[in-house]
Amino acid sequence: MKKGFACLLAMAIACSVSLGTVCAITYPEIPTVAEVDEEDEKVIVIVTANGDVSQAVKEVSAAFPSSKVRKTFKRALNGFSIELLESEVRMLKDFQEVERVDKVVEYRANLDGSVPFIGGDSARGLLDQNGERVTGKGVKVAVIDTGIDYSHPDLKNNYKGGYDVVDYDHDPMETVASQGPPTLHGTHVAGIIAANGQVKGVAPEADLYAYRALGPGGQGTTEQVIEAIEKAIEDEVDVLNLSLGNTVNGPDWPTSIALDKAVEVGIVAVTSNGNSGPNMWTVGSPGTSTKAISVGASAPPIKTPYITIAGLDQEVTLYPIGGALPWALKRDFELVEVGSGLENEWEEVDVTNKIALVKRGMIPFSEKAKFALEHGAKAVLIYNNLPGSFVGAVELGVKLPVVSISKEDGEWLLEQIENDKDAPYARTIYRNEEDFIAPFSSRGPVTHTWEVKPDLVAPGVSIDSTVPKGYLGLNGTSMSAPHVAGAAALIKQAHPDWTPEQVKAALMNTAKKLVKEDGEPYYPYEQGAGRLQVDKALEATTLAYPGALTFGKYTKDDPREKRTVTFTIENHDEKTRTYHVKPPFELPDGLQWDVPFSTTVEPGKKTEVDVHLDLFPAVLAEGIHHGDVVIEGGKEPIVIPYVFFIEEPDYPRAMAFNFGHGDRPGQYRYELYLPGGAEELVVALYDPDTFQFVRFLDVKQDIGRGMVEQEWKELDLPDGTYKALIYAKKDGKADTLESTIVIGAQTLEDK
Repeated sequence: MKKGFACLLAMAIACSVSLGTVCAITYPEIPTVAEVDEEDEKVIVIVTANGDVSQAVKEVSAAFPSSKVRKTFKRALNGFSIELLESEVRMLKDFQEVERVDKVVEYRANLDGSVPFIGGDSARGLLDQNGERVTGKGVKVAVIDTGIDYSHPDLKNNYKGGYDVVDYDHDPMETVASQGPPTLHGTHVAGIIAANGQVKGVAPEADLYAYRALGPGGQGTTEQVIEAIEKAIEDEVDVLNLSLGNTVNGPDWPTSIALDKAVEVGIVAVTSNGNSGPNMWTVGSPGTSTKAISVGASAPPIKTPYITIAGLDQEVTLYPIGGALPWALKRDFELVEVGSGLENEWEEVDVTNKIALVKRGMIPFSEKAKFALEHGAKAVLIYNNLPGSFVGAVELGVKLPVVSISKEDGEWLLEQIENDKDAPYARTIYRNEEDFIAPFSSRGPVTHTWEVKPDLVAPGVSIDSTVPKGYLGLNGTSMSAPHVAGAAALIKQAHPDWTPEQVKAALMNTAKKLVKEDGEPYYPYEQGAGRLQVDKALEATTLAYPGALTFGKYTKDDPREKRTVTFTIENHDEKTRTYHVKPPFELPDGLQWDVPFSTTVEPGKKTEVDVHLDLFPAVLAEGIHHGDVVIEGGKEPIVIPYVFFIEEPDYPRAMAFNFGHGDRPGQYRYELYLPGGAEELVVALYDPDTFQFVRFLDVKQDIGRGMVEQEWKELDLPDGTYKALIYAKKDGKADTLESTIVIGAQTLEDK
């Protein structure tokens, strides 16, 4: 953040506390906070009921005659969706039958290398209880996504039906161009699970059921996702895959609760962890579901390209963008900058046979790539406009190498271009790599519950799978989750009587612990239990669950306390086994473990084991503490990660800020998630070029945990682009978010 901008923020916050005060810097006096108009338009909310849903619907409907109950949920969520006035939403919380109210939000949405890598080929050599090969045969797998191209030759024999909750019919086909921006995501996910043709999925004989919850452009709502989960429960599927999510790191978001409900009725629920890494606390719902299996992204064996500038040591990692040609440059090429890649910017610089450096934003990736191709570029580097790396795709494909790089790497390359009298030349270096955590893979833990997420990781980099009318390589935890869903289908065939908890344990207990280049293991909130090994999961004879532990949060002022967690250990071997629970050997001062010396379990039996953590918070360092508890005595040791926190964790005090147009011309709204609530919340607007303060958009104090929303019938602001700075403070820690908002015109979203 620029110094002037940071100073303006401090001034704005100070003035929000003492309105009208003139702050001692050279910028103009900040005006007092404007009164915010109350919006009273129709909105849609998800209502969770305390008891009987029908009674809650009856009570609310009677109180608000103009309201409209849209859908009633009794399987995935004990509640209903209702359309009513904004002013009436606030009153809902006063009803005895209402537990909570949530606004409806939007969701977005190579096998030859990855399937053998996770043990898929070896798994096909194993036999189930009936002597048949383990291929997923007879197992019903639901894909809640953008639909499926069920006419694809690799999928048509597996497809058994489903439902379209976007168009309300029994035809869950992917969106085609005549309906809006076409989609391919669900077909790609389905292929990873169960393709059975030119490519083979993890479970090539599983039955596929498609539930189209995301429509044109891959857009869908909370309401549609929950309804799709309800349909899958109604159809009694065995495994459910959701390669979708939002940026809300909250365990009690409706989609997370719905997945928990699906697990409770016997469905193995698998979901992607999100693509907002590499920082902590970036996992979003439904990846925050306690009972579902949340999956992060690792790399299968791949040849990773890097570029560097001749004479310099720094190397820049290139991440493939789906739909573009792979990066395969053999020699050095001149590097030129082309701004944001807008159409007019390509006219201002010669990119013929050169590598174009382009900033993310303003227009879709496909348009940037199309302009580059038209102007003769050799390749395109798109650098992020936010910190870190990102995942992208060119929707309609382009015959040009296009890759993404991090914001930091992009700015470093830009600096080389600006400082070099002659244009610098970029040289490509290739390295064979595997089993690293993808930078884009979202990290945990989960706020409020402090649970470890992801539960495990699976390949999600350069995954080739089915798409309408062909095949395509894509990146993302959306590709990782179906590897695990396919693995779950294999386990369900081999062990049809196993519960979701047992399937999850088998997958986590047998995962491979991944390590970084320096030999240090990845943290539990980065890899969970480790990388999927489906063949070992199928052969597991000892199960221990939960597969990861949290001992919660302590403060320095807490007295010495012993907290207990309980393991269930199951012996599925043919002989009696004696197990030993071994906590970490090296312990810091203020920490002791108390575990039983040994536990003997007969074949086919299970037992519970109490593990006690005796802790004196005052002598431990603030922050996250983590390690592994090892259970020995089975064929292989089982390693279970744990975490706990001293003092309030360093999670972002604000996340998931979105600003956009309302339902009518001139109307605007914003929403923001506060994972722990806030003592103070300020949304301030600045001129994006001069960083001069414009006005407060909103100021609130003492707000509870959850989604914060505000709507305006009109905003007294000139049309144009503004820099929004969002400040939230909780328990002595303050965080800021930066966002660019546009008043007066619809904006194009990054694809």
